[in-house]
Parts: sequence; structure tokens; C-alpha cells
Amino acid sequence: MRKENNVKEAKIIDKEKESKVKEKENIQVVNNIEKKSSDEKRFNYNMTDKDKNIVITIILTFTCCLLIFGIFYKFYLKNLVVETTKVQKDVTVTDLGIADAVDKVYDSVVVIENYINDRVISSGTGFVFKTDDSYGYILTNYHVVSGSKKIVVTFTNENKIEASLIGTDEYSDIAVLRVNKSNVISVAEIGESDNLRVGDTTFTVGAPLDSSVYSWTVTRGILSGKNRLVEVTINNGNSVMEVLQTDAAINSGNSGGPLCNSNGEVVGITNMKIASSTIEGMGFAIPIDSAITTANTLIEGKSASRPYLGVSIYAANDNMYSNNTSIYVEYVENNSVADNAGIKKGDKILKFDDKNVTTTAQFRYQLYKHNIGDKITLTIERNGREIKLDVTLSSANGIN
Repeated sequence: MRKENNVKEAKIIDKEKESKVKEKENIQVVNNIEKKSSDEKRFNYNMTDKDKNIVITIILTFTCCLLIFGIFYKFYLKNLVVETTKVQKDVTVTDLGIADAVDKVYDSVVVIENYINDRVISSGTGFVFKTDDSYGYILTNYHVVSGSKKIVVTFTNENKIEASLIGTDEYSDIAVLRVNKSNVISVAEIGESDNLRVGDTTFTVGAPLDSSVYSWTVTRGILSGKNRLVEVTINNGNSVMEVLQTDAAINSGNSGGPLCNSNGEVVGITNMKIASSTIEGMGFAIPIDSAITTANTLIEGKSASRPYLGVSIYAANDNMYSNNTSIYVEYVENNSVADNAGIKKGDKILKFDDKNVTTTAQFRYQLYKHNIGDKITLTIERNGREIKLDVTLSSANGIN
């Protein structure tokens, strides 16, 4: 009996142990499940933070892009004018004005007034193109200062200064004035006329019409043409001047002022226009390259020297029924280079080197393109025969 009780008690104890073990296992399983659930929650929580960071980064990047574009639009695109022309290629032209270019040259420009008996008889324009240790040098046209007894220049600060006339050259229509360097406000930047292209922006600064009202007027256009040959009257004779053509407005009083490119560099000196009720926008300027060479020669105290042939020529129609003119030798100076080359009175001049010449203006233009000492060939007609004569050009006093 006792044994059976012991056995029953042992079984009860084993069951209790087994029950406790199972209870422990169940608790462990529950703990494992709770731990796994906690780990999953932590993992999900960490993923949510990462997603938030990504979203914030995207929002910040997008906001910065919008801000940058807004600034770019306000300060650049809003003021941008774009014109596109398609010929053989796409060309984009942006135009924000030329105020900065005008500023570069503006204070170098002066108003020139010519006096006779203390009265202003004419006015024009000029500009300071160089200085040295003592003086500022003003470039203008010969015809602006021709005949004056006193020349007064006015700077943009309204300071009026009497200027000295250093030298002139009528053929090139160049004159140089001088003032004390202390009076100079600014010196113009000189460009290169040879580098210009037809269609380039050009502008002028001058004193058209009434200089007391319209001084330092700026007009704008384009370069309409290069190497234009315009016939002019010099020393009561006709000649041809090679000039730049622009449609920038040039009026009386603009003569002698600067013609500038879009960078504010002087590329020419305005000197004339074609005036007619049927013509508009045809102004001309002396190329700055040749003008500076002549001006520096005058500053050195020299005269602009040009080659000399020693002949007098005239133009005439070949016959009463023809409008075509030819040029003939009227007179040959004794012992001149023309005389020594065998040129005779009555010779008909056909060509200057390889260029046909039919007017005295064309002949003088071809002659003055050369330098003293150059060798040229004249093709003439004498007694129905063409003859070629070689001539070495000299100066007026016969010096080569």
C-alpha cells in the first residue's frame, strides 16, 4: 500500500515537473515571440527614419533648384532678348544694350568750337586718343578746324580749354589738337578697323547740330560696308577716300567724333554723310588704322608725305557720243619721275598697275595708296599703241 502510494506520489511529482517544464517552454516560446516582435518593430522603426531622411533630402534638393532657377530668371532670363536667324547656321544674338561700351569712351569725347574774332563760327567733335608726360592729344577732322583762329574744346565736366593745333592733313581729313594732360578726363581705347565685319554693332558719340543742346549724343547702328570709295573734293580737285560705311545717325557737328565697336573701342573717325531727301542712314568714317598713322606723323612735327609723279592730268570723253571718260596727260614737269620714265603730254592713261582708271579721282587714289620709293607701272595709249612704263615714285621735291 505504502509502495503504491509512493508510486502515485512519484507520478504526481513527475507530472508536476513535466507541467513545470512545459510551462517553462511555453514561457520561453512566448518570450521568443515577443522578442521577435520587438525586433521586427525596431527594424520597421529604423526603416521609417531612413525613408523620412530620403524624403527630406528630396524636398530640400527640389527647393534649392527652384530657388536657383528663380534667381537665374530674375537677373538673366527676364532681361534677355534673343533673336535667331537661320541662313546656313543658327546664329543667336543677345542684346542687353551698349551702355558699358559707351561709358568707356564717353569722357574722352570733346566738343570743338572754332573762333574768329572771339565769335564761334563752327563746331564739331573730337576725342583724346593718347597722352604723354605733359599733353593730351585730340584727334578730329581737318575740315572741323580749317580756317579757325582759336580753338576751344569742352570736356564732359564742362571745363573749357583753349587747344593748340599741332598739325593737319587735308587729303586724309585729319587734324591733331593738344591740351595739357591735367585737363584730360579719359583716353579712348583704340581698336582695329581691319578686324571689323559687316553687320557689327557700331555707335558714335558727338555734338550734332547745336552743341550747347545736343553735346555727347550717342547714336547706334551697324557697319554697313568696308572699303567704300567715296569721291571728295580736295584742293579744288577730286579725289577718292576709302572709308567705313555705317547707318548710325551722323549729323552736322558729329564730324571728328569716334565711331566705336560694341566693346567701346574706336574703329573710325566720323567725317561725312550723304545728305539727300531720298537717302537715309549712309554715314562714313575714316578707318582708325590709317588715321592714327597720320596723327602720329603730325605729332612728330612732320608733314604727311605722299608720292609725286610730276604730271597734270584731266578727264575727257573719248568722243561727243560717249559718256565714258578717260584721263589724259596735260602737262609733264621737266626732270620729274614721270618725265624720266618717258611719259608725254597727250598720253591716254589706261591703267595704274593693274587697275583701270577713268577719272582723275581714281588716279589720285591709286597714286596715294603707295609710298615714296615704290615702283609702279602705268599703261598708256600713244598713237594707237599701248605702252607700259615703269615709274619709281618720289616726293614733291624729287627725293625717293
